[in-house]
Amino acid sequence: MAEFDFQGLTASFNGERVIGPLSFQVHRGDHIGLVGKSGAGKSTLIRLLYDRLEAKAALVPQALGLVNALPVFHNVFMGQLDRHSAWYNAVTLVRPFRKDREAVRLLLEELAIPEKQWAPAASLSGGQRQRVAIARAVYRQAPVLLADEPISALDGPMAQQVMAMLTKHFSTSIVAMHDVDLALAHCTRIIGIQNGQIALDAPASEIAAADIATLY
Repeated sequence: MAEFDFQGLTASFNGERVIGPLSFQVHRGDHIGLVGKSGAGKSTLIRLLYDRLEAKAALVPQALGLVNALPVFHNVFMGQLDRHSAWYNAVTLVRPFRKDREAVRLLLEELAIPEKQWAPAASLSGGQRQRVAIARAVYRQAPVLLADEPISALDGPMAQQVMAMLTKHFSTSIVAMHDVDLALAHCTRIIGIQNGQIALDAPASEIAAADIATLY
């Protein structure tokens, strides 16, 4: 039985349809790599899925959504902002509780940036900013991850490490990726988007990079 059943997804901009209608199911344990050339509709599809799953999903948007004036700690803590009372969040803004500091530190350590916990987000490099957004998503502790190019600014070894981390922390994920080899290595299923439609949907173990090349 499917964990999520998406039917008739569509999106239009300026009267022009850019997605759908398309339908697909997601099963628990699926780690889906969304692939396709720039402009194919991957980002739009991620946003549509988040609109449907918001309460059940953690999101890493392509724009990352960090608050530059706040330290890394508070940007990560925002992953659980809606799970605490207003007074708890207000106290955390001034003097974070030890258990929250430690939980965030452990995530940043896993992402190889523990020394950045109290650095303002504005001071970070592109790759560090991506890792903070990833830490925020993991800190949310949602069952599903939706991510739009979350490793585009990371080098090879770090990209591999982060993909492995995401697979470990989320039972189900849908990740838009431009790196086909990484998608095949870390995803269990590949969905190829072309002109706003699903042009490929297959287990990653049954296809090769050459099979995906026709989407580009």
